[in-house]
Amino acid sequence: RTSLVVALAGVAVGVLFAANWHIMYTPIPWLNPPTLAQAVLFYAPAVWSFGSIFSALLLLTAQLIGGLGKMAVLIFRRLAGPGTTAPANPGRRLFLKVGVGGLAASPFLLSGYGAAYAARNHMAVELTLPFGCPLRVVQLTDIHAGIFMTRAMMGRYVDQVIALKPDLFVLTGDYISNSTVFFPGFVEEMARVQSPCGTFATMGNHEHWCGELSYYRDLFERHGIRLLQNTHQVIQTGQNTFAVAGIDDLRWGQPDLEAALRGLKPNLPVLLLSHRPEIFPEAAEHRIPLTLSGHYHGGQVKLSLPGGDFSLAHLRTPYPEGHYRINASHLYVSRGIGTTFTPVRLNAPPEVTLFKLI
Repeated sequence: RTSLVVALAGVAVGVLFAANWHIMYTPIPWLNPPTLAQAVLFYAPAVWSFGSIFSALLLLTAQLIGGLGKMAVLIFRRLAGPGTTAPANPGRRLFLKVGVGGLAASPFLLSGYGAAYAARNHMAVELTLPFGCPLRVVQLTDIHAGIFMTRAMMGRYVDQVIALKPDLFVLTGDYISNSTVFFPGFVEEMARVQSPCGTFATMGNHEHWCGELSYYRDLFERHGIRLLQNTHQVIQTGQNTFAVAGIDDLRWGQPDLEAALRGLKPNLPVLLLSHRPEIFPEAAEHRIPLTLSGHYHGGQVKLSLPGGDFSLAHLRTPYPEGHYRINASHLYVSRGIGTTFTPVRLNAPPEVTLFKLI
């Protein structure tokens, strides 16, 4: 019986995983769904499928532990001999049933809380870092425009960016979730930010999955946003001169840091934009003072344990979120504002990041 339950639970996890993938990555060209429709038609199925995956995994784990416990009891009874059988305890059985039921329900409650957390509880992060010239820079990343990041939601983040009065506004990839149909609305919202030094962007993996470079470049440039693909822009502000450089996505693009830096004066302060942060050791070799990245969403669903934070992102990269330093070079990895795979965030709030460079 245990083996049958384990097999059925395994199949259920696979089916639910596929259902969640379908909900998140099937292009649905509904640009601005009403709040009620968004909640009922999209958030509810996504939260249910994501919660079901973990519920099935927890029940599978409980079943395996229960099976091992029964085996241990049988072995003990055989070794101890006859007369060692304990009487049935109805209270204990009820306690176990209630406990298993609560265990199965907890992922649904956490998923619902995480969906509301992702949509509402964003925060402004402010850092002061050495750069070589005074500058206010605001970064947005991993917007994932789509059903779970509508234009109205993006607009609220843009309002916050405008209120921060940046000298320079930068975007570090993954602007869409699963369809270019949402890209024009995203660009129009980002173009509302009119910073003195301009707005610069680089590509993420989702852009490579869903469209052609020329499409993104043309739309960006029509709205006054410069897409940096293995190139740079030198900017003069007052008595200070610096450069913004950008490289293509490290995995799905054709990144070339040497090309991005070619022709720059050795002592010129450079701000490097890279969707993925793993470029940082190479950037430090070139003595780039600041690299800005995203991609990992801070884990998106993260556990804070006594030994440190744990998430899939923390297993995949040494740079899942936050501030890192190699000698005089600094890296900041933003958690971004959007979500992927599921519209749920736990312990990894979305962020708008302000850098006060000195």
